[in-house]
Amino acid sequence: MYWIFILINCSLIFGQPKYPIDTLFKSNKVSTVRKLSLLPIAAWQRISYNSNLLNCQFYPSCSNYGSHAIKNHGLITGAAITSDRIVRCNPFALYYHTKLGKPFHANDGRLIDYLNPKLTNQKEKSPRIAASLSMILPGSGRVYSNHFWDGLMGFWTFYMSATTTYYSLKKNRPVAGPVFGFMTISVYLGEIYGAWRSAKYYR
Repeated sequence: MYWIFILINCSLIFGQPKYPIDTLFKSNKVSTVRKLSLLPIAAWQRISYNSNLLNCQFYPSCSNYGSHAIKNHGLITGAAITSDRIVRCNPFALYYHTKLGKPFHANDGRLIDYLNPKLTNQKEKSPRIAASLSMILPGSGRVYSNHFWDGLMGFWTFYMSATTTYYSLKKNRPVAGPVFGFMTISVYLGEIYGAWRSAKYYR
């Protein structure tokens, strides 16, 4: 396992850029710690970019979105922002995108959703209330922001990750426990951020 990890790292650092995230590994402006944080996304791109079944409905794709979130905001905040995007990348994304009159990517029709959206008009919902609700019950802030299905998906994602963390820690799994624990924290923070974002930028 150790040698596989070394091989993957060497291929990412010294190989020719083939996937979008590879440019970040080549950049001198990205710290080593953040490059290590991007390894799971790099591994995912090597799978998803070679299968049409795993094409993302958003532009930029969730993996590119996540890699830039971590690059710009660090591991903790970036992981939370990435979690929000992954939760929103659900079967109801097209419905909300069309309802809000958001643009589509000209080349392939994907839903344009940038890391820093533009505030086009004032919304009726309070971002602070939305974030506070999701602090109490993950997903409820999205429901408050009129994104019921996103809220349901957010709650389900948090519940699944929290349950997996609980059983991993209960069975004293030294690797799975911390990994799923970090995932649960990311999803929880992502729900707070996602609720705030939904209320601020989307009706």
